[in-house]
Amino acid sequence: MLLGHERPPDDWIRLDLFGYALTALVNLPIVVRRRAPVGVCVFVCAAWVLYVAAGYWPVVNSMAPLLALYTVAALRPVRTALACAALLGAVWVYAGLTAAQGSMATVAAQAVVFPLVMCRFGRSARVSAKREERLARLTERLRTEQQDRAREAVAEEQARIARELHDVVAHHMSVISVQAGMAAYVFHTSPQTARGALDTISDTTREALQEMRRMLKVLRAGPGEPQEGWASYDPMPSVTRLGEMIERVRAAAGLAVELRIEGEPRPVAPGVGLCAYRVVQEALTNVLKHAPLARARVLVGYEPHHLTVTVTDDGAGTTGATGTGGGSGAPPGRSDPATIGRGTGHGLIGMRERARLYGGTVDIGPLGEGFEVRLVLPTSARGTERRGDASDA
Repeated sequence: MLLGHERPPDDWIRLDLFGYALTALVNLPIVVRRRAPVGVCVFVCAAWVLYVAAGYWPVVNSMAPLLALYTVAALRPVRTALACAALLGAVWVYAGLTAAQGSMATVAAQAVVFPLVMCRFGRSARVSAKREERLARLTERLRTEQQDRAREAVAEEQARIARELHDVVAHHMSVISVQAGMAAYVFHTSPQTARGALDTISDTTREALQEMRRMLKVLRAGPGEPQEGWASYDPMPSVTRLGEMIERVRAAAGLAVELRIEGEPRPVAPGVGLCAYRVVQEALTNVLKHAPLARARVLVGYEPHHLTVTVTDDGAGTTGATGTGGGSGAPPGRSDPATIGRGTGHGLIGMRERARLYGGTVDIGPLGEGFEVRLVLPTSARGTERRGDASDA
């Protein structure tokens, strides 16, 4: 409006009320150009033709068609943008033809260059918009994957803590239960024996609390925080400490357990050692629960690339469930192979999850009148590859 208010060249008439109305008609549709870019571009060019035909100065309304063409190029395919550019170029040439002065060569060059420049800028904006859209989708996908991984990490950590608590609580509570029952049975007839059982309960409780404190100490320490007081606790259980655990089970629970080691003992990774220790602990705990009169044997085999641990019992004194496997609900002295094979108890799940975590396997099943738990853990990269090949086969 301000440009049209100035004095135009001699070939054109000054803006009057009709000219102002046509100027508004050319420019106002630009407001909705993103909703219908092609329609707005065609309408603006048509209104501009009407404005030029009325004898007004074309330069006044030249910006609206260029902006409409830019929007078409930014939002629509190249073919559509080129068609609108050709339309704008034709209107531009028409405006040049209506002028009495001026060079047609200049007008023709402008009719080609200006629309192509606007198309180029519009296409660049379109590419940038698509790139930002893809980046936004990738960012959202990354955020979703990070949330999924965080949830998986939390679930794995919860499962790990649950396994540790189960192993600590189940084993020690089984010993406490056996000793408490014996203390109650001989309380009046043999006070000294009852006192010994209470002392065993006290020691077992103290050891269970010590292991739970160790776990809580690790869980409470934040990232990078020093774990003060860690040295005051015993080392983490490992396969090298199986003898201590078995001796404790013999003395505290009266279970006949034999430990046998084959091969040359050697250091293993802490995780592998802890896995073997917990599996043996869970197996002996199930023997205490379901076959308290049985004789058990723990065989530890150091192979070149594997650590093999086998826990067996003869099934004597089965209490209506299972021996080493635990929890099938079979009649005394009997087993349910289908149930044992699946193993739905928390202890069996914990065994298999621990073994899978370190690339090993656990086989649980009946063995004559008793049961057997066999754990195989790779102790080298070559052993892991062999276990993987065997699983594929």
